[in-house]
Amino acid sequence: MRLFPSNSGVTKGQSSGGSNCALLYLNVYDLTPINNYLYLFGLGIFHSGIEVHGLEYGYGAHEYPTSGVFEVEPRSCPGFIFRRSVLLGSTNMSRSEFRSFMEQISQKYHGDTYHLIAKNCNHFTDEVCMQLTGKPIPGWVNRLARVGSFCNCILPESIQVTAVRHLPDRPAYSGKLLLATPCLKDLS
Repeated sequence: MRLFPSNSGVTKGQSSGGSNCALLYLNVYDLTPINNYLYLFGLGIFHSGIEVHGLEYGYGAHEYPTSGVFEVEPRSCPGFIFRRSVLLGSTNMSRSEFRSFMEQISQKYHGDTYHLIAKNCNHFTDEVCMQLTGKPIPGWVNRLARVGSFCNCILPESIQVTAVRHLPDRPAYSGKLLLATPCLKDLS
């Protein structure tokens, strides 16, 4: 897992020029096994990331005032259980243009401003999708956060947490970080 922005610009093996059409996917992950039941009713607690040009981009919490946007191998975000991919559309941005776009948008998504209800990974993917396709992500992906936004003032403080807890039985990803900060903060 690598945090944004990278100081190295275009990563090794990527072309820095040329424009080509790339498909844009929303990769959706389960945050809890209870999703197997909630999903049948159009509900669930989900993490999501945007996949394009062979990388997946997500947003997560950490305690530093730096970007919480990270990149991982598609469909393998650490700590979560992959559920499905949803084709969102396409982009004509080259890899380097898309990377510049992600570096720009990552400035709005710092790890220490993450909030499960008000500013989560699904808000991030929705904004990316809206800017690239003019359409939002499917409503079911962030439905519980929208419901929670109406009820946040009456929720117990233990539920009003800002970070997502990784599932304990999932191994941590051992990839390189772009910055020397953790991607997602475990709750204590």
